[in-house]
Amino acid sequence: MAKIAAAEKPVEELTKKEAAAELARLAEEIAGHDRRYYQDDAPTVTDAEYDTLRRRNLDIEARFPELKLEESPSERVGAAPTGRFAKVRHAVPMLSLDNAFAEEDVAEFLARVRRFLRVAEEAPLDIVAEPKIDGLSLTLRYEKRKLVSAATRGDGYEGENVTANARTIKDIPDSLPKAAPDIVEVRGEVYMLHKDFAALNERLAEAGQKTIANPRNGAAGSLRQIDPSVTASRPLKFFAYTWGEVSKLPSETQSGVLAAFESWGFKVNPLMRVCRSAAEALEFYREIGEKRARLGYDIDGVVYKVDRLDLQERLGFVSRSPRWAIAHKFAAEQAQTILKGIDIQVGRTGALTPVARLEPITVGGVVVTNATLHNEDYVRGIGSDGEPIREGRDLRIGDTVTIQRAGDVIPQIVDIDLAKRPKGAEPYVFPTECPVCASKVVREVNPKTGKRDSVARCTGGLVCPAQSVEKLKHFASRNAFDIEGLGDKQIEAFHAERLIATPADIFTLSKRLPAADLAEKEGYGAVSAKNLYASIDGRRTIPLHRFIYALGIRHVGETNAKLLARSYGTYDAFQPAMIAAADPESEAWSELDSIAGIGDVVARAIVDFYAEDHNREALDALLKEVTVEPAEAIDASSSPVAGQTVVFTGSLEKMTRDEAKAMAERLGAKVAGSVSKKTDLVVAGPGAGSKLKDAEKHGVKVIDEAGWFTLIGKG
Repeated sequence: MAKIAAAEKPVEELTKKEAAAELARLAEEIAGHDRRYYQDDAPTVTDAEYDTLRRRNLDIEARFPELKLEESPSERVGAAPTGRFAKVRHAVPMLSLDNAFAEEDVAEFLARVRRFLRVAEEAPLDIVAEPKIDGLSLTLRYEKRKLVSAATRGDGYEGENVTANARTIKDIPDSLPKAAPDIVEVRGEVYMLHKDFAALNERLAEAGQKTIANPRNGAAGSLRQIDPSVTASRPLKFFAYTWGEVSKLPSETQSGVLAAFESWGFKVNPLMRVCRSAAEALEFYREIGEKRARLGYDIDGVVYKVDRLDLQERLGFVSRSPRWAIAHKFAAEQAQTILKGIDIQVGRTGALTPVARLEPITVGGVVVTNATLHNEDYVRGIGSDGEPIREGRDLRIGDTVTIQRAGDVIPQIVDIDLAKRPKGAEPYVFPTECPVCASKVVREVNPKTGKRDSVARCTGGLVCPAQSVEKLKHFASRNAFDIEGLGDKQIEAFHAERLIATPADIFTLSKRLPAADLAEKEGYGAVSAKNLYASIDGRRTIPLHRFIYALGIRHVGETNAKLLARSYGTYDAFQPAMIAAADPESEAWSELDSIAGIGDVVARAIVDFYAEDHNREALDALLKEVTVEPAEAIDASSSPVAGQTVVFTGSLEKMTRDEAKAMAERLGAKVAGSVSKKTDLVVAGPGAGSKLKDAEKHGVKVIDEAGWFTLIGKG
């Protein structure tokens, strides 16, 4: 979430090669922030900085759609469950929203909606606008009008079961009236009023307990109490604003469904308004901004949604968010403080990230103490393209800096007051040796562009404890092997004692450290030692996509791992293909590179990983200890194109290209960007060129747009 909008070359000036490199850099940086925020509970940047990275990524993808990386911000949702509660699989994913930061962004969102739907500018298009509550997302499932479960968002697909706690919230009905359908999942936000939050902190302080930073943390912590009676004692509120699985919707519009929710006993935000134009929506945003301080609860923007549900269905989703909704964020808050020091953190890929240590300062009611400084050039006041940022002012210890906060975590440094710079303040010298292992630090040069990477990396690789430890943490994390009881602290301790150095060592630990001996170590007992080894043994079988993700290959996030798993099916097919793909002229490379969402950068990272002898040796040892399950097969009976690889080419007349891709994916097909002998079907419109020739070359079936609609039963 570092400030990069001014630090990087404008998107419209990027060459294709620069764009590919920038997307790769963004993917890696965002993945690191996700890990620190969701898994480590130690974020180093603000919501605003994070949103800036995501927005730049989306802008580059819009200009170069063929370069899109599947693990980009558009492909990630929420956080993995913490493990304190039982897990609940969402019947319908709980996705998040794209963000708008300026009125022009909102206008462009509405224009995109009209273009996608081919709705004329003058045609009516109702939009629901409502305040964006800054709380904790919750889904409530009712069967036969009785509340049967309540779950947090989690990672968007799987959340935490907090049913007992949710039942204590007065705004959540335990049963619904007869008018409600047999199955309905009501979703909304759990939050605290400002006055209730202040009173809670007073009680905690009087009891000698730790106070809470802000109302959102108060709501989240209260809902996640192990003891429901503690939750019951907390003043939690709930606003309903959307839904998941529903056996029968009570209306054909967003606003109508919310009206039904209200009639069933839920509270919906009374400020919600149906707007008839972009001008009306923006006027609502300005009104809410003026009322914000008087609402009595935290909001961080306004959400706009297309009102008609049939249009929402046509618009569908793009990766992690719906096309029919967007969040218009409020501007950030600012304050001044002192830069006390600069620390260097070393990540699992060897990246050295400078972090500012700040004199504690309260911004918007939250005490902040540090901020990411992005990279060496950012500290020096230089962008990655050599152009100055902050008007070329570098950062020095002792500087008075202006920080900006838009979320509830870490701020960004947006300016420096040179008039207050201490005499004798020296320019910061970035380390040339790794602060952890003393290996040489380099900034790699792209051989094709001659451009230096903006990220400095330790060359120590597996000999660097920081990288080794971080890779092991990633391997055991929630979305990878998910080994309960083997958290960051445990991995650090085992690594320091040289008990665990590679992933395979985790599964042989009990042979070298029997449970009885482990029970004698600080922090363990007979039960906890037994539970840890049981947890490790319980992870000896793992789905293919989790295994690929656990390897920690650069640029391969959860979504890319799932995509690779679906494409290759089994690990026995995947690994030989990745090794064979080292030859850029091979069919294996062509197949990997042609997978929609896997571009050159990702493909090269995977091939490079498997080209290393020590990686293959580590994998051989690991595969002796674990079994990798094949990817879940798609039910071919669910649709005529389920499991097939489809390529769209030429001009489409009845639907846009985005709509065609979304439709095919909803039907279980994989959409590829190029034709190979693995392609099952080509849908060709007027003007089809080389892809049509490739289809003829490989003997792939070709149909026109009308044939496509007939095939899927909509002709």
